[in-house]
Amino acid sequence: MSSSQSIRDSSHAGSWYSSSKSKLDGELEGWLNAVKTPVKCIGPESEGETIDQLPVPGARVIIAPHAGYAYSGPAAAWAYKAWDVSKTKRVFLLGPSHHYHLNGAALSRMTHYATPLGDLTVDRETTGELHKTGQFELMSQSVDEDEHSLEMHLPYIHKMLSKVHGTSLSTLVPIMIGSTSTSTERSLAKILAPYLSDPTNAFVISSDFAHWGTRFGYTYYAPSSGNPTSLSRSSKSPKDPEIHESIRQVDFESMATCESGSHEGWGKELRRTGNTVCGRHPIGVMLAMMEEVDVGNKGRFRFVRYERSSLVRSIGESSVSYASAFAVI
Repeated sequence: MSSSQSIRDSSHAGSWYSSSKSKLDGELEGWLNAVKTPVKCIGPESEGETIDQLPVPGARVIIAPHAGYAYSGPAAAWAYKAWDVSKTKRVFLLGPSHHYHLNGAALSRMTHYATPLGDLTVDRETTGELHKTGQFELMSQSVDEDEHSLEMHLPYIHKMLSKVHGTSLSTLVPIMIGSTSTSTERSLAKILAPYLSDPTNAFVISSDFAHWGTRFGYTYYAPSSGNPTSLSRSSKSPKDPEIHESIRQVDFESMATCESGSHEGWGKELRRTGNTVCGRHPIGVMLAMMEEVDVGNKGRFRFVRYERSSLVRSIGESSVSYASAFAVI
């Protein structure tokens, strides 16, 4: 791996989020300030739990969405407000691949990731260690810059590190996760687990939840009675329940399995419903890592926010779901 300086451009700035440093910083600050205690957990396994302190002590791992900030920026703030980076020296960022065919995982060749708020430094020593295992390939710069699932978290990461440490000099380990098998997720987890055990490492898992609609090829619908079905363009829009209520039910079933901490259960649940959680594999790797480290019940994910881009009522509509969670390690 070359040691010469190379910077990944903030390729989605100006379209998916603001390229203005002052405007972007103001938006992030506003969304973070809107999250106030007490925070009530909403996941099926954690419902009823109340968070009285933000950030949550020891919450070094979060799941947060990666859509355009106009859609998911406010929802992501709930995860980042809970994120504890008080001891953080290194941030691992795991996101799915949307454009590049990948069955395993890939590391960045870059030395820095640019954001409108300032650059983040890639931890070349750690990426070098991971590459030597033979389980990670290297992304080209174009593949790196095409992928939004990693980039959309960079401003938030920069913002949080700067707020807590007065600088963003903590180093970044970006990892793109492909369409991994269960066994590959476990293999990656064994390699990454020692980093999870280190209290100076924090983790961001990038994922949206259900992408529902004919344009996504996912129209799963669970009626109040009878068997689930996939709606077609010619289907009459159902009312019992409304489509958006079915979407919420399926998302919450996925969230419940995520909160259970079972890597095997997570895969089984997504296969059962086909839920289009685009970060299913990064989440799977993290669940397998948490099993390796044996975090116990207290270390499992707690979901604190759930939103959708729209409330679907007819077959011609679509929506994307956004969920935010944290885990204390």
